[in-house]
Amino acid sequence: MDDVKHWSKVEYLHQSVTNPNIHVRGEHSYYSDAWTGDFQSSVVRYLYGDAYSLAAWESQWPVDQLHIGDYVCIGAEAVILMGGNHTHRTDWFSLYPFPEVIGDAYVGKGDTRIGDGAWIGMRAMIMPGVTIGEGAVVASGAIVTREVEPYAIVAGNPAKPVRSRFDAETTALLLALRIYDWPTAKFEALRPLLTASDPRALREAVAAFDRDN
Repeated sequence: MDDVKHWSKVEYLHQSVTNPNIHVRGEHSYYSDAWTGDFQSSVVRYLYGDAYSLAAWESQWPVDQLHIGDYVCIGAEAVILMGGNHTHRTDWFSLYPFPEVIGDAYVGKGDTRIGDGAWIGMRAMIMPGVTIGEGAVVASGAIVTREVEPYAIVAGNPAKPVRSRFDAETTALLLALRIYDWPTAKFEALRPLLTASDPRALREAVAAFDRDN
């Protein structure tokens, strides 16, 4: 049954990613690969560093990097577009990537970053060079073309803010606590407060833990 795909099974990225241009933080981020190929072959598109591209040619330009935080949840059939195909210059008369000018045709978009604790919905698309903030939610089918603020929910094409998950004070607290930088012992001890929604209780529990440890 190990080779059977199912919506209740996930692929942990720290165990499966081999592309040197994909950087996975921690050991909890996963891809729900229920109906498609694995994360590297299905989700991450146009990123130099897979087995074929490494064997077939050498990149003529710095390769944009993909950074994925810890506790990130990526839904089935999501797409993360990267920099390998940015050889269509819109400021040139011809968009065609002629081989003799391919180096000049390339225009990098910069690194793509998905923050700790973010949730990328099924069939969402992340465009190149985008940063998705900590704890943000990208709705299913959304196409993200610009930065997503921490703990925001975005939806649509192009994706636009729907609302914030929490009020400004709570969001500021969560960012200040740097939850995803906690050592394992602290995270596990306070996890019951993270699977709740009481900012005062969380603040007090953090203060007590730091005082006693």
